[in-house]
Order: sequence, then C-alpha cells, then structure tokens
Amino acid sequence: MLGDIARLAQDAGEIALRHFERLGVDAVEAKGHLDLVTVADREAEAFITAGLAKLFPDDGVFGEEGASAQGRSGRLWVIDPIDGTFNFVRGGDQWAVSIGLYDKGRPQAGVIYAPVKRQTFAGGLGAPATLNGAPIIRPGDFDRSRGCIGVGMHPRIPAAKRLELLKFVMQQNMMIRCCGSSTVSLMELACGQVDGYVGVGESTWDVMAALPILASLGIESTLDWPALELSDKLAYACGSPPALDLVGQILPALI
Repeated sequence: MLGDIARLAQDAGEIALRHFERLGVDAVEAKGHLDLVTVADREAEAFITAGLAKLFPDDGVFGEEGASAQGRSGRLWVIDPIDGTFNFVRGGDQWAVSIGLYDKGRPQAGVIYAPVKRQTFAGGLGAPATLNGAPIIRPGDFDRSRGCIGVGMHPRIPAAKRLELLKFVMQQNMMIRCCGSSTVSLMELACGQVDGYVGVGESTWDVMAALPILASLGIESTLDWPALELSDKLAYACGSPPALDLVGQILPALI
C-alpha cells in the first residue's frame, strides 16, 4: 500500500515542482495574512484525490484545499498537497507533499515527499520508517547539552504566546529551529536533526502523515486523538519520551 501512495506523492510533487520552477509566472493567492495558496496546491491535491479514488474507491478523502469525499470503508486519506507553501512561493526548499491515513480514530500510516530535496519518507503501523526506501535509524538519546527544538507557530496565534514558546526553549539553553513547514520539521525530528517539536495553531493535515512515521521510531506526541475533530487547530509537542517530558511542559501556556 505505501508503495502506491509513495508513487502518488512523488508524481504530485513533480506537478508542484514544475510550478515551483516558474514562480515568476504562476498565480499566488492570499488566503490570509502569511497564508498562501498557489495553482500548484490545487493541481497537486486534485491529482492526489483522483489517484486515491482509483487505488481505494471505498475510502474517503479530506484535503487542505477543499478536497472532500465520503467513503464507505471508514478509512480517510488526509492530504496536504504542499505543506510549507510560504517557503514554496519564496523559492525555498522546505516544503513537501503529505498523504496520511486516518483510521479507527487516529493516524495509521503516512508518506511524505519533499521534491526539491528528493526525499521520500514512509512508515506507520506495522511498517518501519524509511527514507528513500532505506530504514531510518532511531535518533540517539536526548542530550540537553546539544539540544535543539523545532517550533511551528501559526501567525493566528497571539504574539505573546509565541514569545512564551521561544522564551521557554531559550531558558532550557537549547537551540531553536523554525523552518516554516511542520511536515518538514517533523521529518527533521525523525532524522535526529532536532530533539523535539512544538506546534501551535497547526492543522490535522499538517501532521497526519508524519506522526505515524515518527511513532514507528518510538517518537510520541501529546495529541489525544479521541478528543479531536479533524477540523481542530492543534497545540502539541513531539519527541522521544525524555524530550517530550521536557518540551511538553510549555503546552499549558500555549492553549
């Protein structure tokens, strides 16, 4: 199954990449302050939606750009055609296609494709985490002396709360990394480039593919899926248990 989804994500990524290479020509629309949507978003989501309908005709679809299909199986594919659209329109490489499977009330499996980086991540329940087909080695033990925490802060979140998050990480004497794409940030966590991640004001499509990949590496999140709706905005932390114990302390101040 994940092989088919990986090929679908890669093909959708190539659609987006063709637009990425024509940034001076293609339309860019603003959905809100610092919240952008491009022609590429819509084309990639339409391509993925059509592909999923062929592969899994009984499954539902839920996409960031409005794709919606009711399924009969109870399974739901959650799509973010370009996570990191702001990076995309600025010519950066930190954006990715995300396709996650939601079933039995929680994320089950996911595929992420970062076209500029040529990186394909996959994994989930019963499927080991891989990068370009090779197993991902579990990140090493959490060492606060060289700790680094990824952060994602949607502009809709009040500045005072965003500052609280930054202050908390700095008070732990750890480095901060903010790349502008929660999907890419979470894959940095999978690869051991950061020790933990805190996301505020993010959406379920931002994490649906990444979290099951991380779970197969023993990396947990604070999200309580039975208590969530797919339309909810999220405030959560991720990390190996020692890192999660630390960064999770800031969440009450952010909710």
